[in-house]
Amino acid sequence: MCLTRCSYCRRFAQDRLLRCVLDSHSMVHSPHELHFTKLRVVLANEFGEGAMKILGVTRQDLEHLLWDRLLHRQLVRSGKQVIVEKSPDNLCRWERLQDCWPDARYIFLLRHPSHIVDSLYAAHPELGRERLYEEHLSRFVEPMRRARESLGGITVRYEDFTADPASQAKRICAYLGLPWEPAMLEYGRVSRRFRYGIGDWGERIRSGRVQPMRPLPLLDEVPTQLHDWCRAWGYMPA
Repeated sequence: MCLTRCSYCRRFAQDRLLRCVLDSHSMVHSPHELHFTKLRVVLANEFGEGAMKILGVTRQDLEHLLWDRLLHRQLVRSGKQVIVEKSPDNLCRWERLQDCWPDARYIFLLRHPSHIVDSLYAAHPELGRERLYEEHLSRFVEPMRRARESLGGITVRYEDFTADPASQAKRICAYLGLPWEPAMLEYGRVSRRFRYGIGDWGERIRSGRVQPMRPLPLLDEVPTQLHDWCRAWGYMPA
């Protein structure tokens, strides 16, 4: 999920490939997963609480100030105009993001659920597939539905992006008011500072360019635990 705001932009995405492509744009900075919504503000005693109460500042306000400052710092250090943030858990906190940045823009990234589970299992085999089915069904399906209904924005399917990355990247750039730069598709060549960070595992992402996706599973190959998820995202008939 992606988000933009005012003179500098914030976008929240779920896919590392799009992060790398956008980071190679001359105006866009997309760091590794920052997980900034995990940061919390603690008021250590009654003096701090009293001071903030007089100011009319809540703990949530302070957390929003912290989040905003962190992203702004990253953006200033990059020397660019747009910042992209793609920590997956941002999707589950979209209401806080909307409250923190009410004039944001969003990009919703969809991918076949079987491939999402395969990717996560390759990175974390110790979790087991059954746990991944249960946790991701409960954590992401419903928040994605409500966020898409409430926030507007555009939807990009991973399958469409890998099949025709140029047209999808042009579409994203147009939505965000950015000029199209063909070289951004060769992200490993464009960005001399390209580094693998949190969330960037696997040889495909490390190749430095958009790779064709593997075939989608047949309907009878999709685990039954993923059927509701597939229907919700349009990968199986309703």
